[in-house]
Amino acid sequence: MVEKQPIASTTLGKLQGTLEEGVVVFRGIQYGKSTAGKGRFMPPELPEPWTGIRPAVEFGPICPQGGALAGNALSDASTIGPLPSLPLSEDCLYLNVWAPAMGDSGKRPVLFWLHGRGFNEGAGSEGWYNGTKLAASGDVVVVTINHRLNIFGYLYLAELGGEKHATSGVNGMLDAVLALEWVRDNIEAFGGDPNNVTIFGESGGGAKVSTLLALPQAQGLFHKAIIQSGPGIMGMAPATATAFAKKVLHHFGLGKETIHQLQEVSAEQLREAVEKIAGVGPGGSLFISPVVDGKIYPRHPFSPDAAPTSVKIPVIVGSNKDESALFSAADPRRRKLTEEELNQRLDRLLGERKAEILAVYRKHRPHDTPWDLLIGISSEGMRLRSIQLAEAKYQAGGAPVYMYLFTWESNYMRGLFKASHAMEIPFVFNNPDIAPFTGDSLDRYELAASMSQSWVNFARTGNPNVPGLPHWPAYDPETRATMLFHVPCRVENEPRQEERLVWKGKPALRIL
Repeated sequence: MVEKQPIASTTLGKLQGTLEEGVVVFRGIQYGKSTAGKGRFMPPELPEPWTGIRPAVEFGPICPQGGALAGNALSDASTIGPLPSLPLSEDCLYLNVWAPAMGDSGKRPVLFWLHGRGFNEGAGSEGWYNGTKLAASGDVVVVTINHRLNIFGYLYLAELGGEKHATSGVNGMLDAVLALEWVRDNIEAFGGDPNNVTIFGESGGGAKVSTLLALPQAQGLFHKAIIQSGPGIMGMAPATATAFAKKVLHHFGLGKETIHQLQEVSAEQLREAVEKIAGVGPGGSLFISPVVDGKIYPRHPFSPDAAPTSVKIPVIVGSNKDESALFSAADPRRRKLTEEELNQRLDRLLGERKAEILAVYRKHRPHDTPWDLLIGISSEGMRLRSIQLAEAKYQAGGAPVYMYLFTWESNYMRGLFKASHAMEIPFVFNNPDIAPFTGDSLDRYELAASMSQSWVNFARTGNPNVPGLPHWPAYDPETRATMLFHVPCRVENEPRQEERLVWKGKPALRIL
């Protein structure tokens, strides 16, 4: 229910928001010009200032994409809740703000959310990113953003199109930098502290957080970082990205001399071309992501070590126990898998590693069904890469890193989703009722309070410890202290040690 209409003054002009459930909400704030036409593949620019008062009550358009938000996967609604029906447009540089109050010199911590669905899909306006309850319960300001995705944000043309296209392989992240600059310049008007900004994100959003930790342009614009089930260790290699860009040009009958004609192709034709060329679904996720060109994006975030720009930034990183349960939920053999079928699948996935790895998981999970074992083994890559990132961060010295593992299992659909990928998002936002797949067990409210409070205190102080929870020590490779988010929460040194060690020297499975 809208109670009144607050007004905010920004560097570009005045905005009119709403007051909802006692929280000030501004939606669809334009922070960058349209990237259509001549703006395509170019770095983002500030929009023109305006006179009068501009309404900021509706979400802005989202970057052209396939998948759920384009209406191709309606099943998401029964899992994570209703999806926004919004225009797809290259005029997509918009952000949203939730704040407990305005005009009170609040100097509240700012939590700046980067959405998931890889670098290819998604929007900051998805329902489960609603910042109302987190802002109110944590006395923080929450910001979510839309930015360029897939071919529009990351088609690497620098080696084919010259200096004009120098930023093309990382424009989607430069959009995020521009949004962070907007926060620096304007968030005080919304009761936020521009000198206390925490970037956080899940899945692809976690990889975006990782990227910003290594991006010089973002340095100084944020002060803490949280990476949820999305450790970005490395970016895309220029050679791989250039080879893909050549295929895109060839698809449209273009070459180096006619590369400018890509700006005349319709957005839908571009997106469809990428899907066809990549052959991996909406956006071509294996080929479209930030490109480490050695200049704009100078190095990988956490390989071979932590980027120097990350050293002074406190970090939380973690994963969920059953990551792959989300992606396997539609498997026709779900929960019916036989021992023979488990062995057949693991033969394909693990090859000669199968017997050794499976034996360790059977030993430590004696009551697991074949389906449970498959989920557990295929989920491990996310945890191992999170540990790899934490170790690199620790070795760099400087600010601490904290490790968590989300182990609470939902009872939705008789436990089908377990502690799946993305399950922690509603708990971080202190809104456990917003997504159907969190189920209906009453302990979810306690978990939401615990997890959101930890995130809020980390944003406020750089330390996630809060009264009522076990002490959460910083991570180090000797004790490997890990917060297990469950009911009740507990801290464990080196959880599931043998399951970690069995992968030593062997690449873990990647589900994302």
